[in-house]
Amino acid sequence: MAPAGPNRFQRAMRSSGGTRAGSWLYIRAQDQLDEPIFRMTRGRHTMTSLLAGLPVGMLRTTGARSGRPRQSPLLIYPTSAGQMVIASNYGQARQPAWYHNLIAHPEATLSLQGTDHRVRARRLEGETRSRIWREALETYPGLKAYERWAAGRDIPLLLLEPVS
Repeated sequence: MAPAGPNRFQRAMRSSGGTRAGSWLYIRAQDQLDEPIFRMTRGRHTMTSLLAGLPVGMLRTTGARSGRPRQSPLLIYPTSAGQMVIASNYGQARQPAWYHNLIAHPEATLSLQGTDHRVRARRLEGETRSRIWREALETYPGLKAYERWAAGRDIPLLLLEPVS
C-alpha cells in the first residue's frame, strides 16, 4: 500500500513555508525544535516531519573551514534519482553553511527515520537538475517562492549517493 499523502493541515504547513512570514518563523525555529524532537524520537521524527509530513533527516557534515563535525536538520527529497537535499536557505541571498561543508567534504552521514546512512553528495546540473527540480516542487511548492526570493542566486540540488 502506498503511503498516504499529506493531510489538509500538513498541506497548509507546507504552503506557509512559501510565505515571507512562514519562512521567517521556520528560519528561527526549525533547528531549535527539530533537533530535540529528533533526539527524543531516536531519529524517527522532527517537528517539520510531524507538522508538515515532509521527510526530514539529520545531515552530519565536516565543517568546510573548521574540520569539526556539524549537524543540520534538512528536508530530504525522495526523487527518481534518489535522496536529495536542496540548498535553498529559505530563499536568502547566501548558500547555507551545510552546502559549503558538503562541497569541501562531500562525504557525510544522513540519519533518516532512525537509520544512519553514509552518503556522498553530488551536485546535479543541466537537464537532470531541471527534471529533479520539478519533482521537488511537487513535494514542497514553497521552493518556487525561494527561487524568486533568491533573486538570481543559484539554488543547488545535491544528490546523496550511498557510500559502501
